Amino acid sequence: MKIVYSLILSLLFLSACTNDKKATTKEEEKKDSISIQQDSLPVIEKEEIGISDLTQTILKEIKNKNYTFLIQYIKPDLGLRFSPYGFVNTSTDIVLKPEQFRSLLNDSTKLVWGHYDGSGDEIHLSLPEYFDKFVYNADFLKPEKFSLNKSASKGNSLNNIMEVYPNAEYTESYFSGFEKKYAGMDWQALRLVFTMEGGKYYLVGIVHDQWTI
Repeated sequence: MKIVYSLILSLLFLSACTNDKKATTKEEEKKDSISIQQDSLPVIEKEEIGISDLTQTILKEIKNKNYTFLIQYIKPDLGLRFSPYGFVNTSTDIVLKPEQFRSLLNDSTKLVWGHYDGSGDEIHLSLPEYFDKFVYNADFLKPEKFSLNKSASKGNSLNNIMEVYPNAEYTESYFSGFEKKYAGMDWQALRLVFTMEGGKYYLVGIVHDQWTI
């Protein structure tokens, strides 16, 4: 009788161990499945998401002519540089500090922003006029191409953003053209240049680009 009783206990013990092993195996398989699903997801850099979202927010405010919105993103010591063409000209580009930017928004004073391509005439525009002609002159909220730290445009102007701002990142909103008769010579691009300090992105440059002679 003792032998039979011992045999029954042994069988019950083996059954419990087997069930525990099966439960553990199922739990491990579940974890492996979750791990595989997570590994199959595309890797997206947090900074890329931040800059892309910030670009969309800034372009929306610019489109609505709410230029004062930009002041919170202008770095007081660096200011915001405006480049009418693809080459960032550190000699002639206008750089505005936050208070200068604010004061010019409601001022009709025309500044010299550089020279028009082709004619060489000086670009005389007020700040709001400049935004209309050399910033949001196309619907850059819905670009044909959007890129980070690279350019889709192939113009004659040298893209020297990373030379002027070696620690910066930039986004580009690009259109390859609008009318067939121009065969792509009416392409437009807008680049927003950002630097980060203290965990915050600052807008340090607005670079407009287009086909040039």
